[in-house]
Amino acid sequence: MNEEWNRVDHIAAFLNERLGSAPDIVLVLGSGLRDGAFGLSDERSVSFSEIPDWPRSTVAGHNGVLKRGRMGDKEVLLQLGRVHLYEGYSEAEVVRPTRSVMQWGARYLIATNAAGGINEYLKPGGLMILEDHLNLTGRNPLIGQNDESRGARFPDMTETYSRRLRALLVEEATDLGVEFKMGVYAGLLGPSYETPAEVNMLRQMGADAVGMSTVLEVIAAKHMGADVAGISCISNMAASYNGPKLTHEDVQAAAGRASESLTRLVAAMVAKIEPSKVG
Repeated sequence: MNEEWNRVDHIAAFLNERLGSAPDIVLVLGSGLRDGAFGLSDERSVSFSEIPDWPRSTVAGHNGVLKRGRMGDKEVLLQLGRVHLYEGYSEAEVVRPTRSVMQWGARYLIATNAAGGINEYLKPGGLMILEDHLNLTGRNPLIGQNDESRGARFPDMTETYSRRLRALLVEEATDLGVEFKMGVYAGLLGPSYETPAEVNMLRQMGADAVGMSTVLEVIAAKHMGADVAGISCISNMAASYNGPKLTHEDVQAAAGRASESLTRLVAAMVAKIEPSKVG
């Protein structure tokens, strides 16, 4: 594990040299979600391929770029794309970007993803604010020797997604007239989509939406003391016996349609975050 933390420290130092001081807030954009409408000022960018030891995404819709700039009075980092367990990466590699930006000095993580709706109140193109998650990947990034200087051996996950940040999202969505629902996200290993029987199982377990990302990143961020918010863009309804076949292209297209609402909501939320107030 010490070797992994050395990689994290190396990346953090590289980002500090290349992009400047750490941002207040990191926004991870998942499959098909676009960044153009965020309108960063003083923008600087670096591609994943230029960052030493940063894992490269192999999935369409994950651009592989970090963009650092200002949104109003906040310093923000946009992470365009992520890697997944199903690409063949280890748990440590999947969360290495998250750990690196937190080690760099960021204190807030806003994780977004494209997800399949399980609960019938969710509709494609809509947004779900994450209240909690189910880690059903069978993996955990905290397995192995723990470095107490980075985080507790047994981190509390009672409030995985910050109540304060959720309240901000709800307030801003209401003010903007952005439709949203609250719910529980189930993170699975992938890459195959769920069978109808698996969707029924997830429904019984209390999941409202399902995807193949986010949960490990959130665990790693919480371990390092970050405040976390999560938003799912509902790209499709999860499999049913009478439903249409699912494709990644359809997921990307639906996520793209949801990007406008997501952008407006996140920009309004970022404006209200107090950088010095964490927890």
